Amino acid sequence: QVQLVESGGGLVQAGGSLRLSCLASGSIFSIDAVAWYRQAPGKQRELVARIAGDGITNYADSVKGRFTISRDNAKNTVNLQMNSLKPEDTAVYYCNALISTSRFRDFSNYWGQGTQVTVSS
Repeated sequence: QVQLVESGGGLVQAGGSLRLSCLASGSIFSIDAVAWYRQAPGKQRELVARIAGDGITNYADSVKGRFTISRDNAKNTVNLQMNSLKPEDTAVYYCNALISTSRFRDFSNYWGQGTQVTVSS
């Protein structure tokens, strides 16, 4: 059984910062790509940032220069540092990861339960 648990969400004023964390636990052999998605009320879920197993990152245009994704493989953790937050960043943020539970690289897609980020104007 594999679990992804997000933390670090909350309420912040525009221009402020938050740091989200995603901790993977359970029968993990290896973790490939990990991504953060967000979903605002009435909108589709969208990709915010992604970090590949080799550390290569990519970002949505709307967050480039403000958000930074990083990973700590020893701790099975991926962080999302969010700076210069805007009201339009308000959403539920979800962690998504490709995780293998054996040496046979049987990767499956996992989601966390989400964490609310609210940015007030």
